[in-house]
Amino acid sequence: MQRDKNIYLIGFMGAGKSSVSRAMAELSDLEEVDMDAVIVSQEGMSIPHIFEKKGEAYFRKAETEVLKELAGKQGIIVSCGGGTILKEENREIMKESGEVVFLSAAPETIFERVKNGRNRPLLNGHMNVEYIRGLMEERMPYYELAKTKEIITDGRSPQKIAKEIFAII
Repeated sequence: MQRDKNIYLIGFMGAGKSSVSRAMAELSDLEEVDMDAVIVSQEGMSIPHIFEKKGEAYFRKAETEVLKELAGKQGIIVSCGGGTILKEENREIMKESGEVVFLSAAPETIFERVKNGRNRPLLNGHMNVEYIRGLMEERMPYYELAKTKEIITDGRSPQKIAKEIFAII
């Protein structure tokens, strides 16, 4: 892997971005950054509260600002928010500064991973496989535009996925 390139993990909520990025950091000497955690720290409130108090558009703008800052670094692993890929500007920033690895999973897998969570504002009142499938289908063209590589995460440990990512980049 080129040390001057970043590794951006993209995918739907629950695809494994945070757990895989942590596993990648444990297997290497690379710094790992969770974009959502950075935004929560900067804003001093949880993501659901940001959505509630300031709106999704504000949150998406904050994502872009964090992404710009991270793109200026070299050789880091970035766990991107699930919707980061929705903006063309974000997709371009990621592709220009690194490899963009799409972590994909079946809607049923996503549901199993997120069903007990309360930190998913886009799923509030819609915690079911059908809704998740629909939202994933809406976002799929954006994942396709953003990715440089793809890894399927269903039924696999974060450590195995991390090793596979290192093997292909």
